[in-house]
Amino acid sequence: MKSSSRFPGPRPEQHPSLTDSYFLRSKAVVEKHGDVDVTYAVFMRRPVLSAPAMAIDWLEAMMAHRNMKVDINLCHPEGNWVGAGQPICYITGALSGLVDLETVFLQRIGAACVAAYNAHAMCASLSNVSFLAMDARHCAGTDMAELMAYGASVGSKVAQKNENAIGFIGSSTDHTAHLFGATRGRGTMPHALIGYAGSTLEAARLYRKTFPDQPLTVLVDYFGCEISDGLAVAEEFSDMAAAGELSLRLDTHGGRYCEGLDVQESYAVLDRNKPESIRAYRTDNDLKNLIGTGVSAAATWHMREQLDKHGFKDVKIVCSSGFGPEKCRVFALAEAPVNLIGSGSFLPNKWAETYATADIIAYGDISRVKKGREFLIP
Repeated sequence: MKSSSRFPGPRPEQHPSLTDSYFLRSKAVVEKHGDVDVTYAVFMRRPVLSAPAMAIDWLEAMMAHRNMKVDINLCHPEGNWVGAGQPICYITGALSGLVDLETVFLQRIGAACVAAYNAHAMCASLSNVSFLAMDARHCAGTDMAELMAYGASVGSKVAQKNENAIGFIGSSTDHTAHLFGATRGRGTMPHALIGYAGSTLEAARLYRKTFPDQPLTVLVDYFGCEISDGLAVAEEFSDMAAAGELSLRLDTHGGRYCEGLDVQESYAVLDRNKPESIRAYRTDNDLKNLIGTGVSAAATWHMREQLDKHGFKDVKIVCSSGFGPEKCRVFALAEAPVNLIGSGSFLPNKWAETYATADIIAYGDISRVKKGREFLIP
């Protein structure tokens, strides 16, 4: 994760205004009354995948800037499963150098670990599906977007290694593309381009004229005519369709059904293709993802049926809209025929679950920790 072109996080001159003031005051006390080497234990209160690189890179850079040594004992290397309350790492160094770094360090570790956990669950559920990280618009700034994409890349790599999954193949921005082994962001068109063109087919034509040498992914839900517009695009670009260079993206919002579907027909579609999925759902939300409004498993099967019926068996289906671990599990249950999923929903759903904690467990040679946290002492 280290970069020679820029400091890996908030720069030293920015840092004092970003950390909690009580850490700065503690630093002043220690510098005035005598320093001591300490050991911190860093942990989380829920299971995660270890994704510490961005936090550690920054911490090491800050300590190097201060001409101070730091020793980091990584108990769970990147991509390893970490149980609730288990230390991810131990950090040892001078208290005067470490005490005021805690705020930013914890900001850079917790959310990335949860994003990694979620991304792994998604990729493992749908191991034959490609994923695209489309989280940037849901992030609170570029730093968060980088942390979340990094987390997704860690979870993806674990699924690729352990489940032979395709995993994440890129992101929607150039800024985070390198985390997935790419040089540029991926994506073709937003709904705004459909509105600008006045029709789905015209938007596809304009895009093709502008980028004649690129594969084409066309949004088909703008006018509520996913099937009609999708088939029209496939007819217009039949050569690309036959070559497997055309994809149709379903992004139907949750306020309506995909064209041609209602509750009854959604049941019928799944009954024709994956009947056991209806009998295996667990919750009301599972059922919605199977046969409800928006981008459901039934809608994906419906699109596949219609494409195949009209001779477009090589046109790919891209899905987006609310794809997190639960929805991916349901799509796996229905063996939904999706080729690529655009997702930002590997972002932590409950932000309180991303809170990482660092407690000092040793001052010099003396083991000491706040009451109730004795379990952190190895």
